[in-house]
Amino acid sequence: MLEYSEYIKMLIGLLAVINIFGVIPIFLSLTYGAEKSEQIRLTNVIAVSVPIILLMSLFFGELILNFFGITIASFKTGGGILILLMAIAMMHARPSGATQTEEELHEGESKESVAVVPLSMPLLAGPGAISTVILYGHKSSGIGHYSLVAADIIILGVVLWIAFRLSRWISNRLGKTGLNIITRIMGLILAAIAIEFIANGLKGLFPALA
Repeated sequence: MLEYSEYIKMLIGLLAVINIFGVIPIFLSLTYGAEKSEQIRLTNVIAVSVPIILLMSLFFGELILNFFGITIASFKTGGGILILLMAIAMMHARPSGATQTEEELHEGESKESVAVVPLSMPLLAGPGAISTVILYGHKSSGIGHYSLVAADIIILGVVLWIAFRLSRWISNRLGKTGLNIITRIMGLILAAIAIEFIANGLKGLFPALA
């Protein structure tokens, strides 16, 4: 099992790839005009569905990779490139097409409930977050390791619940500029994580690089 500080880093990495502050304006626009009770219900659904999606990725992601014959080194490289593209978009304070397209957003607006699609998936628990969880799970083995990664995911769900319950207050206090600044900082952190994934993946694909 890894040192406990590594699991704190994993939690920070998940917070960066989820980019809660970048999703808050979308949450407010999709729930504009809704009753407070409806916003609370949607928040509860998001706080439950995102951890469930990521926990399924943690425990079954590697099995899926093995089924398709994908090596973890290849997945690290591909996942790292995907996360890097998301990070670059975040550093420009704009949504990434790797997370959600405009067509998916408009489709989500027309649905009765937007908590699962598009908010929980693909905006929050999208390809980048799922890739990150699978790669974190592969960093070690044993029930202790997976339990601590699962604990990070559950903590993430609690943070999501708090953030969306306070979404209007956060948006009013920080404003568009403040949210963009935080998004850029998270993008920088995410870029560093992505480079680490890519480097480790290339070492696995080309052992001579090590």
